[in-house]
Amino acid sequence: MQWLMKIYGAVLFVCSACTVTANDSIIVHKDARLDVLIVKQAQSNKRMSMMTSGGQYKGYRIQVLSTGKREEAFNAKAVLLVNFPDQKAYVMFQSPNFKVRIGNFLKQEEAEKFRKQLAFLFPKGAYIVEDAIEYIPVEEELPIQ
Repeated sequence: MQWLMKIYGAVLFVCSACTVTANDSIIVHKDARLDVLIVKQAQSNKRMSMMTSGGQYKGYRIQVLSTGKREEAFNAKAVLLVNFPDQKAYVMFQSPNFKVRIGNFLKQEEAEKFRKQLAFLFPKGAYIVEDAIEYIPVEEELPIQ
């Protein structure tokens, strides 16, 4: 609500800075700080659209296995970690099954490219699922101070 009041005040300031000349032209003298405020708000909106209500980022993972056997799930995770040490693998339990997933992808295209690499290890099929992912924003996504 505070940010709304700040924007409202800025709009009033801009309107009060308008000058009407004899030929009915309006000249607006805009405060340069408004441009900074607009950029900050756009970045904040973009970041918030990428996040879940829990504060994690929305993204994709590849599910390679769903089984009722705990040992089978952890064996699949071990295979993933050996073959793809640069990716994180996850085992989650959703009764009555253990699900094995890999990756933290922001874009579905990235996940699809990686899913094709998994075809030789998991011929029964791996598929892309939406999930909350681990993600650290790059510098240009961080808010301007």
